[in-house]
Formats: sequence, structure tokens, C-alpha cells
Amino acid sequence: MGVGGSFWDLLKPYARHEGAGYLRGRRVAVDLSFWVVSHSTAIRARSPGARKPHLRNTFFRTLSLFAKMGAFPVFVVDGQPSPLKSQARAARFFRGSGMDLAALPSTEPESSGAAAPVKRNATFTRCVEECVELLEYLGMPVLWAKGEAEALCAQLNSEGHVDACITADSDAFLFGAKTVIKVLKSNCKEPFECYNIADIEAGLGLKRKQMVAMTLLIGSDHDLHGVPGFGLETALRFVQLFEEDEILDKLREIGRGVYPFLEGSDNPQIHDLPSSSTKGSFVKSPHCSHCGHPGSKKKHSKVGCNYCLVDALENCVEKPAGFKCECPSCEKARDLKEQRKHANWQIKVCRRIAAETNFPNEEIIKLYLSDDNLDKENGVPLLSWNKPDVEALVDFLTYSQNWEPSYIRQRMLPMLSTIYLREVASSPSTPLLLYDQYEFDSIQRIKIRHGHPYYLVKWKRDTQGLNSSISSKKPVAEGETSSEVVLLDEDEEDAVVCESSELLDEPDVPQVLTDDGCCFLLTDEDIQLVSSAFPKETTRFQEQQRLKEAKSRSRKSKSSTSSTFETPKGPRPSGVQLSITEFYRHSKKGLSIESGKKPVGEGEASKEGSRKASDRDPNNGLLKSTRRRLHFD
Repeated sequence: MGVGGSFWDLLKPYARHEGAGYLRGRRVAVDLSFWVVSHSTAIRARSPGARKPHLRNTFFRTLSLFAKMGAFPVFVVDGQPSPLKSQARAARFFRGSGMDLAALPSTEPESSGAAAPVKRNATFTRCVEECVELLEYLGMPVLWAKGEAEALCAQLNSEGHVDACITADSDAFLFGAKTVIKVLKSNCKEPFECYNIADIEAGLGLKRKQMVAMTLLIGSDHDLHGVPGFGLETALRFVQLFEEDEILDKLREIGRGVYPFLEGSDNPQIHDLPSSSTKGSFVKSPHCSHCGHPGSKKKHSKVGCNYCLVDALENCVEKPAGFKCECPSCEKARDLKEQRKHANWQIKVCRRIAAETNFPNEEIIKLYLSDDNLDKENGVPLLSWNKPDVEALVDFLTYSQNWEPSYIRQRMLPMLSTIYLREVASSPSTPLLLYDQYEFDSIQRIKIRHGHPYYLVKWKRDTQGLNSSISSKKPVAEGETSSEVVLLDEDEEDAVVCESSELLDEPDVPQVLTDDGCCFLLTDEDIQLVSSAFPKETTRFQEQQRLKEAKSRSRKSKSSTSSTFETPKGPRPSGVQLSITEFYRHSKKGLSIESGKKPVGEGEASKEGSRKASDRDPNNGLLKSTRRRLHFD
């Protein structure tokens, strides 16, 4: 959840919508707990027999994030939860179950001065451990936080170790995050929401300490209640009255009963308000009850109103409904009234805050502003991405998910091809093969997938060396589904149907082709990565594309010039439809109504021929449309 009061809705107008290529080449810190619980309920509802959806979700999302989107993910695991969060979770459970909150166990420190540690749910802990084992087989770096995972993600982002955080907890900004991605679906065509703290500061004027002040007022995961009477809009309006460096000190003063908005404070706006001693210093000038303008009614009856520009009261314009005088006296009175109203609101808010005991909670402030979530005893952690242990991964998923080994290897190929291209780009002289079996053959074409262009790369291997790493009943042509490549049992087919839904980010299965005794794979690869790994082949493909485009343009230009209509000469063969100009002959042109006759020449001969033709027409007195129907029928 993070900050309460629909905090994400407040930030949504300042989100940037990024496409699939935004994360390419960037390091991102992923809150693993969010991935473990994400969509697990929906997956179980769609497929009741699904085995361990947290593993399936983590496996496919990691492959898509690494291979399809080209990012370098760093996974962060939650550490020991704080006593405040444990107390808030227990309060939420008691409140949701209808139990009395008086029976809620307390997490206050004992006489020894230290709170008893609270253990996490055993089932959830086991799910996280299984996901960590899976990520280690995939070669992904995994970090363990001291407390909250989003706190360590935010610290990695603020210190420059990663470029963004992927988490649904809005309090990542309170921990110091600069860029947060709320929801990421790599198989979705729509762009995802990316929040930058610079955009939030420019739009709302909120900085880190001001957000901490807001969460103290409206509540969070560590304090569900906040201050009674404070909503999101009220808290935002209140914290915007102070600068970031003074907001927390002002809250401490208000908690002690010292209001910064009373006389004697440093707020110049309050000094301008009229106090009780100076209440009679400003007196509003009298106004006419009939027209509403400055001056008394009696005076207007004698000398007239300067605003109405008349000489007598009976001609004085009656003020309309909702009339508002714009004279300097009324303007000043309205300003003073608004200032008094604002000052009264400020004092009212301060009284609500002062009524809370032990406000503000210094433990929450320390929790959000501390930067000791990263274990620096051994220095900054070395983030490295290793090659996946395919055989160990196959054994692990075969046992835990009951998947076929060929199915697992096929899903791994996009990740292996991405690693292979990166290695070739970094050291072109190294003789490497994709999966120790396939070599780069050619670029087939450009493919648009989810709004992002990719190269369709063709990998070659001799069919004599083909083993069970990719089993195939028959060649799969372009556009066919992967069900013809791998034979699955009944349970596995149900799992594939579930994985193809939007809830999962399953990468596309490479297509298998056979041609002239050779086996080929077709995979979608990033254009820049292929260009860096194989520059000569990319240049050759681009040249071929330019030649094809030039030929296509020349064919289109020739077809456009040859398509110009030319009227054929000689007699028209029977059964050919007439053109529109020949179908409706115009009498002014002197053209004969009877088909097959030549048109009459211009001048007097044309008029005479037209007149004689009309004299010979027995239907001359009928309407023109009627004559046409009779003629052509």
C-alpha cells in the first residue's frame, strides 16, 4: 500500500508513459515480495490446478524483463519487518475480522528496551525462498534488505546503483527513490507508468520530507490511523504552507501546542490579519441598498449615483441577483475575510494535530529518513549478472512445476540469445555458439512487436547434431503456435493456457524451421544489440532493404503512369459498359442520342441538328428523367 489516502491517484497526473524500449540497458531494482503476491489469486482462479504460481510468475517476468525489454534486474528481498508495520498489520486484521482492537497485542519495548522480533508468515517466507533459488539459477543478483525491500530499492536508486525501482508501494518516494515504475507488464501493448520525483516536485511542490509529513497526517503501512479529520487534500494543502527543511520541526511545535499561525510567529501573512485590538481600524464605506454602489440611499436620491450615472433615485439601476461591488473598499473587505477564514482553518488544523498524543511519531520519521538499509560493511555490493545454469534450472522447474524439459529450454532461448549477443558485442573475436549449438545465419526481416521494432534473426544448425534440447514433430512455419513444437501432457497444456493470459509475461517461443537438411531457429532480437554484435550482417540487411524499397517505388510509379485511362479507338465491342461521359450525352455538345453516330459539328449546324432531333422525338414533352428511362430501357 505505502502512503494511505489514494496517494497514487494524487501522483498519477505527473506520470510519464514509457514504452518497451525505455528499460533497455538500464538497471532496475525489483521488489520481489510484490512479484510473489502479484496476480497469484487471479492465476489460481483461472487455473485451480496451477502449481506454485509465484514461481511461474517470477520465471516468465524475469525472462521478459531481461530478454524482451533488455533490462538488468536486481531483486531485493524483505528483511525483518519493523514492529510498527507488524502492529499495523495486526490492527488491519483485527479491524477486518470485526474483533475488538482492545485485544490487539502491543509491540511496545519491554523493560530491556528492545521490541520482540516479529516473524513473517511461514508460507510466504517459503515462497520467497523458492523464488530466490529460481533467480540464482537464472544468474540474477539478489540482495537482502535489513527492513523493507522498497527502502533498499529506493536507496539503490538514490545512490545511483540502479536507474529505477519496480514496486507498487508509494512510500518508495519517502525512502528516497527518484524513479518508480508502479506496474510493469512486458506483454502489454500499452505503455507503463513511470514516476519521476523531479516531475512531482515541479507539479505539486512536494519533496521527500513533505511527503513524510503527509504520511504522518493521513497514515501509512506503519500507522493506519494518522490524524483524525485529515484527508489527502487537507494534508497536501497543509504541508504546502511550509518549506521542506522546516515542515517536520513545525509539526513538532504543533504537537507541543505551539501554533506557528498565531501572533508572534514568523508567518507574515498572519501579522497582516486584523486582531481584536485593531478590529475597528477598518470600516467599510456605506453602500446604497438599491443599486449596491458606494454612497447612501439618501445621498443618491439627491445628487445621484456616480456609478449608475443618473440624477434621481427612481432612475438608479436596481442591483441584480448575485451583485458584487468592485470598489476598493469592498475588495479590501473580501481580502480580509478570506485571510480570517484561512487563518481560522489553519488554527483548526493545528488543534486537531495537537490533540494527538505523541505526535509526530519519531520512529516513523527515522524509518523513512534513514539510509542504513544497505549493508555497507563489505562496501557497495557488486551487481553482476551471470550465465544461467540451464541444467539445474531444468531439474528445479521439472520437479516444482512438472514441466517438460524441452518446454523449459524453449522458454529459456530468448534469454540465452540475449546473453550471446551481448558477449559477441563485447568481444567479437570470441568463437561462441548460441546454446553451444546454433550460429548466427542472417536477418530475415523487421518485426513489430508490442509497438517496438525487432530483428527476426535466423540461427543455423545441422540437423544431424540436433538432440532433445528442442523436440519437434514437424517444422513450424512462421505464424504457427508453439504447441506444434513441443508435446505436452494434459496438465501442462492447461498451464500453457494460463501462461498465455495477460497476467503472465511469457516470452515468445522461438520458431523451428528445417530447410535443405539444416535446422533453423527464428528469434526476435533487439535491433541495436544485433547491430553491435554483427555489424557487417546488419549493414548487408539494411542495403537489401533499401534496394527492395527502391524497386517497390519504381514499380508503383510505373503502375501509376500506365493506369491513365485512354479512350480506345474504333467500334466498341458488344457487352462493354459505357463510360459516364458516353452514358449521359449532353445536348449542348450536339451529340446524337442514338449510339453509333458521330457527333454533329459546332455552330449553326449543331443547333439545327439538335433542333431536328428534338422535333423527331415523340417523347419530347416528357420529363428529362422519364425520357432517359424510356430510352435506355
